[in-house]
Amino acid sequence: MSEATDALVQIEAELERARRRLQLTLDAAGETCGWEWDIPRKRFVADARFAAMTQQDPLTLADGTSPDRFFTSIHPDDLKRVKLAVAGMLAGSEVLSKEYRLRRNDGGYRWVHASGQTILDANDDPLTFSGMLVDITEQKRISEQLRIAQSAGGIGTFEHIVGYGTISVSEQFCRLFGLHPTRVLPIGTLNDLIHPDDERVIDLSDPDALQNDRHIEFRVTRADDGAERWLARRGEYVDDIKSSGRRYVGVIFDVTDAKRTQESLHAANDALAKLAQESMRERNRVWNNSRDLFVVLDIAGVFRDVSPAWAEILGHDPDDVIGRPIVDFVWPEDVDLVRAEMRKAAENVYNDLEIRVSSIDGAPRTISWRTSREDDRIFAYGRDVTLEKEQKTILEQTEAQLRQAQKMEAVGQLTGGIAHDFNNMLTGVIGALSLIKRRIAANRLDELDKFINAATSSAERAAALTHRLLAFSRRQPLDRQPVDVNGLVTSMEDLFRRTLGEQVELLINLAPDTWKAVTDHNQLESAVLNLVINARDAMPEGGKLTVETSNVVLSASDLAQGETLKPGSYVVLAVSDTGIGMSEATIEKAFDPFFTTKPIGQGTGLGLSMIYGFAQQSGGHVHIYSRVGLGTTIKLYLPRSFDEGASNDAALKQEGAPPRGEGETVLVVEDDNSVRILVVDLLKELGYRVVEAIDGVQAIPVIEGPGRIDLMVSDVGLPGLNGRQLAEIAISARPSLKILFITGYAAAAASRADFLAPGMEMITKPFAIDALAKKVREMLSLRS
Repeated sequence: MSEATDALVQIEAELERARRRLQLTLDAAGETCGWEWDIPRKRFVADARFAAMTQQDPLTLADGTSPDRFFTSIHPDDLKRVKLAVAGMLAGSEVLSKEYRLRRNDGGYRWVHASGQTILDANDDPLTFSGMLVDITEQKRISEQLRIAQSAGGIGTFEHIVGYGTISVSEQFCRLFGLHPTRVLPIGTLNDLIHPDDERVIDLSDPDALQNDRHIEFRVTRADDGAERWLARRGEYVDDIKSSGRRYVGVIFDVTDAKRTQESLHAANDALAKLAQESMRERNRVWNNSRDLFVVLDIAGVFRDVSPAWAEILGHDPDDVIGRPIVDFVWPEDVDLVRAEMRKAAENVYNDLEIRVSSIDGAPRTISWRTSREDDRIFAYGRDVTLEKEQKTILEQTEAQLRQAQKMEAVGQLTGGIAHDFNNMLTGVIGALSLIKRRIAANRLDELDKFINAATSSAERAAALTHRLLAFSRRQPLDRQPVDVNGLVTSMEDLFRRTLGEQVELLINLAPDTWKAVTDHNQLESAVLNLVINARDAMPEGGKLTVETSNVVLSASDLAQGETLKPGSYVVLAVSDTGIGMSEATIEKAFDPFFTTKPIGQGTGLGLSMIYGFAQQSGGHVHIYSRVGLGTTIKLYLPRSFDEGASNDAALKQEGAPPRGEGETVLVVEDDNSVRILVVDLLKELGYRVVEAIDGVQAIPVIEGPGRIDLMVSDVGLPGLNGRQLAEIAISARPSLKILFITGYAAAAASRADFLAPGMEMITKPFAIDALAKKVREMLSLRS
């Protein structure tokens, strides 16, 4: 006997045994009811078996409760048809026979058969609705196997070991796909034969190559004759010590005929449901008791019936509504919408829409409708959502208030960033002047230029920050002259390399025929440097940074609708990185003033907004092209100059490192050169040996090294690792180390209790030199 015949015989035997068990269950039940529904009193009673199957409290059901408990645990996909069947029983239908699914304790579902009947009084009004539930899960499972086996032209078997791109197959398996019989097939070959919208035999998209063990059905185009067939797959995982990996074993059936039969069955069920609806009473209890609106209209849009809820919700007596067109009750502004939707409903298009309907007092009520057509009637179900709409309006107002609060928070972030930068600059000015005064008093006039230069540099940076504030608001004065963009980039190359460090590879690609641009030389330098710094910060692990120039001529058709850039000739300066990239949400906010992805104290959010404002004021534009994980390109469009001449490159100065000293060892970590020079020189004058670092990357080797460190003085707002994070690393390596934070952001000082741990102190910029010296002495005197 063939493999398929053996399987069929076995399944038929199991089905017969399941039928016998079901009959024994029904015989044992006798006259015992699973439930009894007192219809007039709306009281529902059920026995312990019903309670167990529906996962409810048996005592509550035994004492009587709400009829809604009948529908507890029913599968969502079955709930609607069960409710329709029960509604028919409550309306007077005498016999119920339904199969549906109930949720199990483990989250799965069991199949049950509900059979019941309605007892009518002398006036044919329903009195009680009683019945019982029987678990038919096993019968359904075996019936499904029998259906598949009976419809199959044969059963093909296969086995897949996780991690391999092939599967072992039987000859019948190959025949089902129209392939020449073989023992091993590539998974890709099989999947290519499957309809693209259907599931695969073996799905390799999961990195763990795990397959589901449920029944799936899919269409295949046979390789030999090109015919399309429906196949079904079942399988399960088998773990044993003999196999080299986890095995997925399954079978394949041809279910083409079953699918066609299923489609015919669906059509028959629809026809049967239609007959059942026509036989139900026109005025059933669901219709009368619903608090939502039910209506029946003809194709012309005239009411043929409305539920009593019209009187409760809208105040209109149903008798005053029937026979009148729907537009008589629609709010005037929604009449055209209703007419259009009625045409769709007449074409049997299911619709969901909201329209306003006039109530009896003349006020509009917003009703959410769903419609469908059957024969020459349009059925509509409406739910009053007026309160929901009002609540939505309140929510929108609340969201507007939230956005305002977020704007204020952004202003606070801006204030913190500016405070940090200005306090750094003021510390450079005030500290330098204090040291100059001390040296003059001691008649030490050597090296005064160093402190004068530091004070001047800090003051110039403060002025530059003011320019950035004006730039994003497009209120800065621009000296627009012809600028040689290639020459400007070339003159800044050394500065770029010093700024980027060794981890970032710099590429300069300048088109030799690049035009001159009409712009402000100094502001363009600042903008390009900002773009380079942003690109560097986007590559914390290093990468490649490219600066390019080119020419472009834009016509009206090249520009998007609403684009501020006008048609014309432009010089394009592009800065690209291979960093972390930006999401769409970040790109949308990138040019907003105050927006920054950097921590508080490390960015004012004025960098890109300054560049955007500068470009707009120059008659150009800025575009961002970015993908998360793939990097970012920012293109600066500047109008072409047709005049000769370009501004000269500005010279950049680099400050030298201070000499080393003797005494107790203090590690100074400060990224601001002026502040670091002042602190280092002060500590050296006080007799300390000073080790300096500009950021956490330079400081960590010193901390983890063998050298002596008695105190660490660190800025809070360091690039990369901030000062607080660096302090945690330092204390882990040296538990007794004292930490003195210096910060230019006042908010940090306001939350000192949360910010500082034992052994830590903080001093806020700008600070007096004597105050810093005193604080250092105090902390070292307490060193354990």
